[in-house]
Amino acid sequence: MLAFSFNDTLLVATVLFSIGLAGVLVRRNMVFMLMSLDIMLNAAALVFVGAGARWHDATGQVMFVLILALAAVETAVGLAIIVCLHARGRPTLDADTGNLLRG
Repeated sequence: MLAFSFNDTLLVATVLFSIGLAGVLVRRNMVFMLMSLDIMLNAAALVFVGAGARWHDATGQVMFVLILALAAVETAVGLAIIVCLHARGRPTLDADTGNLLRG
């Protein structure tokens, strides 16, 4: 089995989090922003798994499962909002048109 050091895990998590953050800040499409948020959550989960492996504790895996559940809920709610915006006849899924949702 190939073992990575904790510093390598932190480096990969930092790169993933930076890619996700850049995706949220640069792109205005809500679907792309939702995927970028999921990448950021996965980077945080990777840090927990790496820390759990570093200190030989199962808490990192438990937190990974909780973050995965949070990411699934966040994706479901985000997609529901996107579907509501699209069903109301919005021509684009631009994030700037989200303030026009009244209900």
